[in-house]
Order: sequence, then structure tokens, then C-alpha cells
Amino acid sequence: MVKKSLKKQYKSLDKHLVRYEKIPTLIFEDAISASKEVAKAIAKIINSKKGSCVLGLPTGSTPVFIYEELIRLHEEEGLSFKNVITFNLDEYYPMPKTKLQSYVRFMNENFFDHIDIPKENINIPDGSIPVDEIHEYCDRYEQKIADAGGIDVQLLGIGKTGHIGFNEPGSPIDSRTRLITLDHVTRVDAASDFFGEDNVPKRAITMGIGTIFSAKTIFLLAWGEGKSAIIQKAVEGEITDHVPASYLQKHGNTKIIADEGAAADLIRIKTPWLVGPCEWDDQLIRKGVVWLCQKVNKPILKLTDRDYNDNGMSDLIAEKGPDAYSINIKVFNDLQRTITGWPGGKPNADDSNRPERAEPFPKRIILFSPHPDDDVISMGGTFIRLVDQGHEVHVAYQTSGNIAVFDDDTLRFAYFVNEYAQAFGGNKELASNLFGKVSDFLANKEPGQVDSDEVKDIKGLIRQAEAWAGCKFVGIPDEQIHFLNLPFYETGKVKKNPVGREDIEITKELIKKVKPHQIYAAGDLSDPHGTHRVCLESVFLALEELKDTEPWMKDCWLWLYRGAWQEWEIDKVEMCVPLSPDELQKKTKAIFKHQSQKDSALFPGMDAREFWERAQDRNRETARIYNLLGMAEYEAMEAFVRWHY
Repeated sequence: MVKKSLKKQYKSLDKHLVRYEKIPTLIFEDAISASKEVAKAIAKIINSKKGSCVLGLPTGSTPVFIYEELIRLHEEEGLSFKNVITFNLDEYYPMPKTKLQSYVRFMNENFFDHIDIPKENINIPDGSIPVDEIHEYCDRYEQKIADAGGIDVQLLGIGKTGHIGFNEPGSPIDSRTRLITLDHVTRVDAASDFFGEDNVPKRAITMGIGTIFSAKTIFLLAWGEGKSAIIQKAVEGEITDHVPASYLQKHGNTKIIADEGAAADLIRIKTPWLVGPCEWDDQLIRKGVVWLCQKVNKPILKLTDRDYNDNGMSDLIAEKGPDAYSINIKVFNDLQRTITGWPGGKPNADDSNRPERAEPFPKRIILFSPHPDDDVISMGGTFIRLVDQGHEVHVAYQTSGNIAVFDDDTLRFAYFVNEYAQAFGGNKELASNLFGKVSDFLANKEPGQVDSDEVKDIKGLIRQAEAWAGCKFVGIPDEQIHFLNLPFYETGKVKKNPVGREDIEITKELIKKVKPHQIYAAGDLSDPHGTHRVCLESVFLALEELKDTEPWMKDCWLWLYRGAWQEWEIDKVEMCVPLSPDELQKKTKAIFKHQSQKDSALFPGMDAREFWERAQDRNRETARIYNLLGMAEYEAMEAFVRWHY
């Protein structure tokens, strides 16, 4: 976990360890700590300039923490932006300035409205100009940058295509500000911001790569495992127009600023034994052995000294030997002990080599589910097993999930309510008015418009009813189903608020009420929409405040599962629950209860498979890897990591 400043970290980089990296890459524990260091570096440059300081700025979730820290420095430490001129990288086209997804609106709300920058010093590409004027407009944008003296610091994010700005694959290195067509991958990635891919503009105005290259200093920012593959290509791969960010290898003063997730695929992180001597602790030994098994396609107990020697791991034998088998048997036993059919602990059994305690039994358990379907998608088999084995399982749905329901489903349910009231009794006038309001709103709704309160309420009830049906299928009584509706989520927009005091208090109250022996929570920090991250933060903060005041907390264990997007790496797994074919099928049926997410989810991400298909494939893949390592062959497995708070 790296906490050094940018300057200290850069100076301390081991040139041997990073010899595969063609752009200096600084790795931080998380996005917040990294962002604070970048903001500090920007503030230093602003204060050091005698004249104007010119910043090139991006939008999106990546730079938000930097903007928050710069605002704090302005409000609390006197950082002034009166000598700052800004040029934003890009803007969708066409895009009215007042629209929800407008980058003008984004920058004002997230940065400019909170600092003392002169309005005339702000430059953002205009997505509303006539198409026949764009070429001339882009030339003027370039000239304004030149007249300002060029960009001193350019901040960049990176897209999953490797784009910087909106310079998609195929963009030439000398390109300048222009109108471009967005790649399909980019539009799918942006679909959540526009409430559906069909609403995402097909074009954008962007600074060119040549424009970006004119900056004196460039910081490219990347957060989360979802960016790890493209960061590896940009940093360690060949320079190619297929990955526009790889051009930055030619820039003399670019630094990649990444959190641990985004850096996960770099050779020095993924396979550090290939670049130099390692400090072989138990975690790294397990990681290395699991990697070696998959590299040579052998189970753990068949690995030989030669396998280690031929694949850059001879120092592990020398340091931790005396031979391969002594290492193999230890890792094999460690992994074998992660497997349990009793996730709540097996009563009256020796638990010294089991991942969970035998006592107390049965346990009180809270399963926190960020959205109303994460419980069954991510750990449905374990959920069912815990209930079947007699534990008191409470499910806490942390958010309503109301933005992820299609409008036509909403209209269908409003129609049902109205027709039922008219035919079978009830408040006919109320039902009719509701149906009229919903019908009128949806008929006139603009692409990307925030829903009315009535529409949000119906969408929330649709997902609540589906979650209730899933719990009833599993066997949970009504009093153990909790809909928390944490306030941070209820913005009506894809962009959510940060975790707040009320979110923490709601979470604490449920935990205090149940007094659980086990808590399960989504540890998927790479959730592309950020909801999982904030939900987990609310649990962490609640537990942190309770641990010193509630005596029963010393007996409460926290297990983290992964969300729909990815699974824990095998070397990190501390508990793995095997599922039979029948159990996997029952889990799938529980997922089917979430009908609004079936067939086609509103926010599917880059994966075209349905959620039940992703869950099955992921669980089967975990079982396949365990079997490859020499463990028993199971149909599927769900993996967990314990969090020590």
C-alpha cells in the first residue's frame, strides 16, 4: 500500500522492477489518496507560476476526487485560481450546455462553481454549434490554447478502448481538435449516464493527440480493476494507434497515476518474480503457485523443481524450499481448507482448519445487497445454503435500484394498478391520476431526463417486489427482509452522492438490531457505477463506529463477495462454497425472480450476457480453476474474502 507523494514515489522507483514499463507509473492504495497527491502537485504548479497557469481538464468519475481536493485547498488553504486558464478535453456532439450529461454542466457543478476562477478563463468545447461551423471552431480552440502559452498540466482519464480525450483507436499522433465518431465500446460504456445506449450521442468534439502532446506535464489517471487490462497495454505494450494512450510513451513528461486495482495487470504487480527478487510471504507464495499451475497446466502437487526454475521462480525454492514439494503441499493444504459446504460454520465439528467457526450455531447473519439482485447474483448459492442450514439470515437491500428499470415496465405496472382499481375496487381517482401522470411524463420524456417522483417510486417498487419474491423463493420471512433505501442513491441520476451521515446511521441501526455473527457485503470496488463502492463504505464506517462500543462486535465476522462484474482472484480467496448442479439451478431460478433485469438489463456494461449467465459462468470458472489446482471437481463455487476491521 503506497502512500508516498508523487515526487518521492517517482524518485524511489526501482528501475529494475519497472523495466517493462515504458511510462513512469505511480501506484497508490486507492483513488482518493492518489487524487490528493495529484491535486497537491497541481496546486504547487499554480502557485509557482508568475503568469497564467493553463490546465487541461477531463470529465467523468475519474477526476472527481481531484476536483474535490482542489476545492478543499481553495476553501481551507487559500489556493486561488484567479491566474488559472482551463481547457476541457472534449464534449459530446450534439449537446446543449444545460443538459444533464453536458460537460459544461458537469464542470460547473463539480469544480468551477466552487472556486474563484474568472469565467472568461474557462474553455469547454461547445457541443451546440452548427455542424458546418465545427471545423472553424476547432481551429479557434487550438489557437486559444496557443495564445494562452500552451497547457502546463494536462489531466487525462483512459477509456476501455485506450482512448485519451475522445481520441478513439485509429487516431493519428499529430491529430488536433476535431469532431470524431465515437467507438461502439465507448458508447456502451457511457450508456448508464444517458439511461440507455440509444441515447448516447454518436459523435464528440475532442482535443487531438497532438494537442494533448503539447502539454508540458501529463498525468493519466486510472482507478479500479476495470482499467487494469488497458493500462497494461498502454504502459507495457507497443506503441500503436489501436491503443491511443500508448502514444504517451513518446511524451517526455507523462506519469500514470493508478490505484492498486488499475495497476493489477502490470508485470511488477501481477508476476513480480519475473522482474527481480521478491519478499516471499504466504500471500505471494500462494499467488505464485496458482499462477505457475495455470502457466504449465499442472495441479499443485505435480509441480516440480524444474517447473519453478524454468518459469522465473527458482528463488522461491531456494528461499522457502528445500524443494518444490514442500512448497506445493503447504499451498495445497491452504487452498483445500478454504473449501467448505458450511459457510455459517459446521456445528459440533473441529473448526481449526475451517474458514468459519463452528459456534455459535445457528448464527444471526446480515447479507448486504447494494442493488436488489446482488444477493442472488453474487452469492445466491451460499445464501440458499445458509438458510437451508438453519441460520437466521437477514437481507438488507441498500438501494432501491430504481434507475435500472425500463420505462415501458413502469407504464405496464401503472396500467395494472389503474385497471385493478377500476375493476375490483380501491381509490379509482387516485389510480387514474397516477396512471395519467406517469403516461404523460413518459410520453414526453426526453432522452436522459431524470424521472418524475411517481415514476421513480414505481420503479423502486418493481425492484422491491422482485427482491421480496427472491427472498420468499429462498425461504426468508418478511421480518428478515430490509429495504434500507440509503439516501446517497436517491438522486434520480446515475451520479450518486458520496456516503453521508444518514447512510451510516441507517446501516448502524440495522446491525445493532440484529447483532449478527456474520455479515456479507459486496466487495466489488470496481463497480462501474460506483454504487457498490459507496454501499461498502457505509458498512465499513458503520462497523468502525460500532466495534468499540458494542461488545458483541468482537464475535462478528465480515465476509466480502464480489458483484456481477468479476470474481476474487484464487490466491486471495479465504472461503469457497461449492455448489451442486441442483444448487446452481436453484440459484439461477432465484435470479429469474428479478424480471425487470431479465433478457436485457438497462445497464449491462460491456458484457452482453444476462446476469444469470454471468453468474453461472463465473461460478463454474472458479470451480474449474480449483479443479486444475488439484482440488475436487465441483459444478460451481462461490468465493469470499474475510475483512478484518
